[in-house]
Amino acid sequence: MELEKQLNEDMKAAMKARDSNTLDILRMTITSIRNKALAVGKDLAEADVVAVIKADAKKIADSLESFVQNAREDLATKARRELEILARYLPAQMSDEELELRVRAKLQELGVTEAAQAGKVMGVLANELKGQADGSRIKALLDKLLVA
Repeated sequence: MELEKQLNEDMKAAMKARDSNTLDILRMTITSIRNKALAVGKDLAEADVVAVIKADAKKIADSLESFVQNAREDLATKARRELEILARYLPAQMSDEELELRVRAKLQELGVTEAAQAGKVMGVLANELKGQADGSRIKALLDKLLVA
């Protein structure tokens, strides 16, 4: 509940500062959290709140990709700003170097050397690194390491 309280406090601060960009994204996220709580019928745990924020960030990241492909720099800039705001409420991601060390160690531990076995490693790593590294980063690194 601490994260949800922080979001509400920051929303109030954005209202007072008349920061419409921050206010809009915080309202959207708080609404997503409330909708999820209604859907499950109870207050959300901290991990569930983080999951909702991650889901919102993923939607924005997907939109950003589309905006960039379609040369909509105005919308892309807005999406980048929104991602920066949401990143404040998400746990820090593992560095690329640290992620590579963990992936290499897991590959060695499981004896995986072929790309055909990547799914086996992906499942284990996704569980171990949940919240520390995005699944797409893990997959990209596995693809890179198993092709080389």
